[in-house]
Amino acid sequence: LKILCLRFRYRTCLWPEMYGQSGCNAQSGASMYGSMRSNGDPQAFDFQGKMPFTARTPRKPLNLLAVITCFCLPLLIFVVVFAAQTFVLHYESPQVCMLLCGIVLAFVLLLAYFAYSAVVQKTAGVQEPEWYAFVFATGALAWVFAFALGQVNFEVNMQPFYDVYNLNSYPAVDPTQVRGQQLMDAGRMVFKPGSQLDLRYSMAFRNVDVYCVAPVTTSNNATLANYDFWAVGLNCCSGESPDFHCGEFSNPRAHAGLRLMHDNLRPFFRLAVQQAEATYNIKAVQPIFFYWLQDPSLEMSVYQEEGYKYFTLGLFGHLSLQLFLVVVAAMVFSKLTEF
Repeated sequence: LKILCLRFRYRTCLWPEMYGQSGCNAQSGASMYGSMRSNGDPQAFDFQGKMPFTARTPRKPLNLLAVITCFCLPLLIFVVVFAAQTFVLHYESPQVCMLLCGIVLAFVLLLAYFAYSAVVQKTAGVQEPEWYAFVFATGALAWVFAFALGQVNFEVNMQPFYDVYNLNSYPAVDPTQVRGQQLMDAGRMVFKPGSQLDLRYSMAFRNVDVYCVAPVTTSNNATLANYDFWAVGLNCCSGESPDFHCGEFSNPRAHAGLRLMHDNLRPFFRLAVQQAEATYNIKAVQPIFFYWLQDPSLEMSVYQEEGYKYFTLGLFGHLSLQLFLVVVAAMVFSKLTEF
């Protein structure tokens, strides 16, 4: 009889409790055999109802609006500042150009304020403050890059183009009759047919670089009373003998000049002319410096094309960099939301 009572108690009380069924212990709270707990309970049973485990937190969906904003806003900052620094606004109204760049910089600093506020107020319910910090950092980087690259592109390519474009063009200049004082506003000069370089009087001045000069004369290399028109070049002669190899010096069709517009080079070329005056006993009252070419208008357009080319390269370069940074940030931030 005692054995029968123990067997009955085992089947009605202990066995159901082992498998989550309601038995003698009514407080077990378990459902039928093999059932799962409610979805809101982090402690769930496996399919046998034995081993509990912790449910994994689902990954937070990507904030598409934040991604688009973080890609487009720094790109817009770069385009506005880069274009203002590169093109005609910088040349005709430098004050307005600086004002526009300053307004964009103020906007970047406003992004910094928003980023700081989002990070500080993260515990107060601000969602995803890391995107605020990202758009500020990349926006500031875009402004710095655009300002610096635009300044370089303007000084190297666009400013010489605008300078020459706004000066006069003189055809059929006779170097034996015309003086430098008469063509102070010349940007492009075409000399009368038969004009050529007088390489006998070429000279160089060395100061780290070699500054080479050679005067323009007539076809018979007649000695002139005054040499005011000088072809120039950088590092295209030895500086030890009259061996001017600058520009299109060997082109028999070349008898034109494109004005030298780089003010930082002009003093060194002037020193080379002074050396030529002392060495060859010639006179140059008001020398005008230019590059010896066949078609100065074609060469002038090269400056403009180079400016547009580097602007396009800078734009696509920054677009690629910004896209890469946004993709990396999206991957990193999505990992952070899992913890």
